[in-house]
Amino acid sequence: QVQLVESGGGLVQAGGSQRLSCAASGRTFSSYAKGWFRQAPGKEREFVAAISWSGGRTYYADSVKGRFTISRDNARDTVYLQMNSLKPEDTAVYYCAADAGMTAQAMGVRIPDYWGQGTQVTVSS
Repeated sequence: QVQLVESGGGLVQAGGSQRLSCAASGRTFSSYAKGWFRQAPGKEREFVAAISWSGGRTYYADSVKGRFTISRDNARDTVYLQMNSLKPEDTAVYYCAADAGMTAQAMGVRIPDYWGQGTQVTVSS
């Protein structure tokens, strides 16, 4: 079974930091572009960040630029999202995604093929 499994969510105070991880199982995603998306209650899912298969190119939503950092470890087939200076409006379910035929830049406007189940991040004020 092909899976992307997120971890690292939880409750954090505003101004704090948290790191999310997304590990692959069932197949290798090390050559895929990967990204993070989030969905807040009552809102549509939105793009957060993406990274090319080599890790050489990264893209961010304006709302997280300068606060979040996406990275990957292809040897572990894992993608990370380091979140700093968290705000209550960052509260959402965070999903990782992967796609072999899509560039990282395109993840901001297209829907990737593979998705994780999501992990809740709650930022208290």
